[in-house]
Parts: sequence; C-alpha cells; structure tokens
Amino acid sequence: MKVNVQAVNFNVDRKLVDFIQERLDKLEKFYDKIVSSEVFLKLENTSDKENKTVEIKIHVPGDEFLVKKTAKSFEEAVDLSVDSLERVVTKRKEKLRSHS
Repeated sequence: MKVNVQAVNFNVDRKLVDFIQERLDKLEKFYDKIVSSEVFLKLENTSDKENKTVEIKIHVPGDEFLVKKTAKSFEEAVDLSVDSLERVVTKRKEKLRSHS
C-alpha cells in the first residue's frame, strides 16, 4: 500500500516512517481493498505531555476513513490510530459482505 507521510513543522526520521509503513501494511490483512493512506504528524503547541497528534486517512474504493489520535509519542498515537482503523475497516468489510 502507498503511504504518504507528512510532518508539519518538523522533520520526521526514517525509523518513524518505517514504523508507520509497517503498522499500516498490517491493515491489509483486515481489508485488502485499501488504495492508499495519508499520515499527518503534528506537534501541538501545548504544555501537555500528550502533544503529538497523528491523523491517518485511508482511501478505499468509494470512501475514505479519517482517524485522529493524540498521545505522548508518535509511535503510541500511530498504534492507537491503526487499532481504530482496524475496527473501522473490519466493520466495512462485514457490511459489504452482508449486502452482496
């Protein structure tokens, strides 16, 4: 799957990009029709420890899903987002299966 990672106002390191790619590739086990995904990494300007926001948008035929999570680290936020997306794509797959 094509993954486009965009970091807002900072440079993202290779390890993080690889981690994101790896986690998103696992989504294809749940739903194999994912066309591409966009990942936005943002550092929020708050004094809060949980200031790393990850937005993941995945494109599937005829639809797209957006999940936004904030956590203490980007890895943690990516994990939370992907877990959420797993539930969403599994639900969609079941819905499609029940209609056909």
